[in-house]
Parts: sequence; C-alpha cells; structure tokens
Amino acid sequence: MTSLAAVDRASLIATRRDIHQHPELGFEETRTAALISERLRGLGLSVKTGVGKTGVVGLKENRGRKEDRCVLLRADMDALPIDEISAVPYRSQQPGTMHACGHDGHVAIGLEVARRLAPLELGGSVKFAFQPAEEVSNGAQAMIRDGVLETPHVDAAFGIHLWNDLPVGTVGVMAGPVMASVDQFEIDIVGRGGHAAAPHQTIDPVLVAAHVITALQSLVSRRRDPLSEAVVSVTEVHAGRAFNVIPDRAELRGTVRTFGGSFFEDAPRLVEETAQGVAAAFGARAVVRYRRLSAPLINNEQLSALMRDVAADLIGGSNVRAGVRTMGGEDMAYFLEKVPGCFAFVGSAPRGTGRAAPHHSPTFDIDEESLVIGAELLTQTAIRYLA
Repeated sequence: MTSLAAVDRASLIATRRDIHQHPELGFEETRTAALISERLRGLGLSVKTGVGKTGVVGLKENRGRKEDRCVLLRADMDALPIDEISAVPYRSQQPGTMHACGHDGHVAIGLEVARRLAPLELGGSVKFAFQPAEEVSNGAQAMIRDGVLETPHVDAAFGIHLWNDLPVGTVGVMAGPVMASVDQFEIDIVGRGGHAAAPHQTIDPVLVAAHVITALQSLVSRRRDPLSEAVVSVTEVHAGRAFNVIPDRAELRGTVRTFGGSFFEDAPRLVEETAQGVAAAFGARAVVRYRRLSAPLINNEQLSALMRDVAADLIGGSNVRAGVRTMGGEDMAYFLEKVPGCFAFVGSAPRGTGRAAPHHSPTFDIDEESLVIGAELLTQTAIRYLA
C-alpha cells in the first residue's frame, strides 16, 4: 500500500489564492471548474463535468469488489456579489465579486485531499464533488438531479466549512441539526394610492406593511415553542417614489430559519395567514410567495462521532467543540437528506487581528493554516470511514 503523502501547504495556499483572485458566481464557475478538472485528470481520476450545470465530480474507483462502499467529499465553488476592500495581494480581480465565505479554501482543500488519496489502496471508492451555487441554495439539488449520488451509489457524505467564528486550530463537530433551514418569503401589500395630504381617501400600503412587519416578528415570540429555535427577519421594504404620494403597493422580502420541527412545518401557513389577516384588517390585500431554499442540515450521530474522533487525533480533544451551530443555511443539507454523513466547522479566524471579519463581509479573510487542518481532517475521515 502506498503511504499517505503529507499535506502540501504551499500548494494549498497557492491554489486558494489563485481562486480567490478569480471569483465566479453560482452556475458561472467555468474557470474554477476547468482548473479542478485539469487537476483531477492529472491525478488519474475519472472526471465528469457539467454535473449540476457547472459542477465537477472526480471518482477514485476501488479496484476491489464493486459492492464496497463509496464516500462523497463535497466542496462548494461559488463566490458572492461583493466588492472586496481588503488590501491583500491576492484580492479579487473581478469587480463586484468576491470569495467572502471561504469557498476558495474549500476548493483548494478538496483538490489537496484528492491528491493525497489518489495513489492509495482504500476499502472503497471516493467521489470528489465540487459543487456550484451554494450561495443561492440550488447547486446541491442540481448535482443530485444529475446523478452525483449514483454510479456508484454513495453511502456517506462528508464536508467542511472554514469558519471565522472559531479560532484556527479548533474544529466544531456535533450530531443532529447544526445549520438551519433557509426559507424566503415575498409579500406584496396592495392598497389604494392617493395624495399624502388626504390619507383618508387611500388605503395606505406603507402603514399596512409596517403592521405586517411587526406581526411577523411576533410569530417567534408567540406562535413558536419557546424551546425550539427560529428566526423571522424582514430584510427588504420597497414602497413609493415621491414624498407627497401614498403609493398603491408596498413590497416586503425576508427569511425564516429553523432547525426543523413544528415551526418549520407551520411557517409557510403562518406567514401567509399573518400577512393576509393584517392586510384585510386595513382593507388592503396581501399576496404571499413562500419558497423553501434548503432544509435543516442534520449530521448523522455515528458519522459525527467518527469525524469528531479524527479531529481529536489531529488537533487534540480539547480543541474539538461540540456546541457549534448556526442559523445560517447550507445546501449540503440536501446531500445529508439522501445519505448519512457529517458537516464540520474548521476554525479559520486569523490570529492577532481581534475579532475576525465575518462571513459575507467585504473584508473577509482566513488564517491559511486552516487549509492544512481541513485537508487533513477530510483525508483521514475518508480513510477511516472506508477502512
């Protein structure tokens, strides 16, 4: 059996910085996909492109029995529509687009894990799934529709997220729900416009929208089990174009986040009933559109224990955090709905800078030592799972 190569730190950093300088939005990751395909073919893996539109899948097949297990290792590729304002030499060269969530690091880690596993004799097959469009919550579903979990059938899936809420040198792993569902709602309040000096002649949709916003906030405080987690946020309000005109329409957009349970099931109905009821009370009308973008991400208990043990061997048990959860969402949830697995958080907060820049901010950056830890964690998890 070929021995496991050490992590190539220099290559990891160079790859991450190259991708950081050339960010691409969801379903537009053509340069990134080409780089990945070339690297995977150079390792002797079979490669499929265009999986889920711009996704790439590399397969290291087991030369033994066909019935042996197959593990999927997932890395997302897409960037965000943000102007980077950091002064780092590897800053984005694409105006208005930036890797502000660590996906550049995820790609670099995925390629390094593939390099290390490619020459090994393992007890099964490994699929390296480089996924598009995580930020718009469509990429995982697109890859699943294109058969990423079949031929060969995937038995387990693992992934990581570089995480600036944790210091570098730590890893967060726990079983159960760790990332929230992502739902989006849009509400049109239809009233009757008129002169701002004669509000009695109108049905003011701005006033109605204000009451709808207040009522939506009460869903968490009065319609949810207080022992379950949920967030309802109205994030956009649009109405009117003139200071002296009451418009005939107001538009609201927002999100609901939960870890599942009864509030997850009831939320579409509650949002619609609340908006329509409040609007009707003022003589207006509410039109509600509600979309589920991703389900709660739920880690399998046994495979979380496996990944936690690997992390403890790697960085020491005291550096493995068990209570790391977030109301942020991840479409890795769709892979873990289909097959058991675990999604872990690898601490990436840069040293010596105080509070790290948050994800999705124009100054986001990582401590690149987290790349080494992430690559080692995924490599050893795959080996141990297939052993």
